[in-house]
Amino acid sequence: MSGPSALSAFRGRWFVVKLGGELVGRGRLDGVAEALQRCFECGVRVAIVHGGGPQATALTKRLGLEPKQIGGRRVTDDAVLQVMKQTLAGEVSVELAAEVHRLGLRVLPLHGVAGGLVRAVKRPPKVITGGPPEPVDLGHVGDVTGVNVDLLESIADCGWIPAVASIGVNEAGEVFNINADVVAARMAAGLKAAKLLLVAAVGGVYEDPRRPETRLPTLTAAEAKARIASGVIQGGMIPKVEEALDALAAGIGAVHVVGAGNGELLAELERPGATGTAFLQS
Repeated sequence: MSGPSALSAFRGRWFVVKLGGELVGRGRLDGVAEALQRCFECGVRVAIVHGGGPQATALTKRLGLEPKQIGGRRVTDDAVLQVMKQTLAGEVSVELAAEVHRLGLRVLPLHGVAGGLVRAVKRPPKVITGGPPEPVDLGHVGDVTGVNVDLLESIADCGWIPAVASIGVNEAGEVFNINADVVAARMAAGLKAAKLLLVAAVGGVYEDPRRPETRLPTLTAAEAKARIASGVIQGGMIPKVEEALDALAAGIGAVHVVGAGNGELLAELERPGATGTAFLQS
C-alpha cells in the first residue's frame, strides 16, 4: 500500500509525533504539516508533543545563566525551571500554533499541567548514560506517572490535534521539566499508539553524523544498545534512542526517528526506514 491507503489502515488509531524545538518558528514544518494533514484525512488520531531546548538555552544565556547538561539531559534548577515554563508553554507553544495555523492544521496548543494532562513525580538521582559514574540529581526534572487519555480522546473527538508542551505536574501542584521524548513515549504508551514519530533536525541515527550515507534505516533494540555502548550513538541522541527502546518495550507498534524536510515524514510513514531510522522489536 502507499499514499492515503497505507494510512487508512490505521484509521481510529493514534500516532504520537514529537517535534524538536529547533523546528518551531523557523518555517520548517511544511512537510510535517502535509503528513499530519494526510493522517487526519485518513482518520488517524494525532497528538503532538513538543520540546523547546534551543529556545530555552538561548533565554538562559540572555538572562546571564549558564546552561548545564549531563549526558544530553538538562539540569533544571529554580531559575531554569522558570525559563522552561516561559519557553515551552509560552514562546514555543505560541510559535507552533501560529505556524500550523498558517498551514491549515486544526491544532490546539496545551501544556502538560493543563487538566493534569501529564502527571509526574520528581526524578530521583540516578546514573545517566554518558554522565559520571555516580547518581545525578537533575533538579526539577520529572518522571511521567500517567497521561490524561480521556482528555486527549475528547480533544480528538472534537476534530482537533492536541499539541502538548513537555512539562508535567504532581498532586501537590509542583511543576516539572520533562524531556519531550519521554513525554511522547509515555503518551504513546497510554494511548496504545500505532506509531511514535520523533521528528528532529537530525532525521535518523547515523554511524557517522557527518556522512548522510551512513544512516541506519532500521535498528533492533539489541543493535541500538550495542551502538550506545560502542560510542556510535552519543550525546543528545542517547536519551532519544533510549526512549525509543522503552516505547517499543511498552508495546508501541513502531518508533521512528525522522527529519522534517518536505516529504520525509510522509515517506517514512508509507515505508519504514525510507528516510529515517525505524526501531524494530527484533
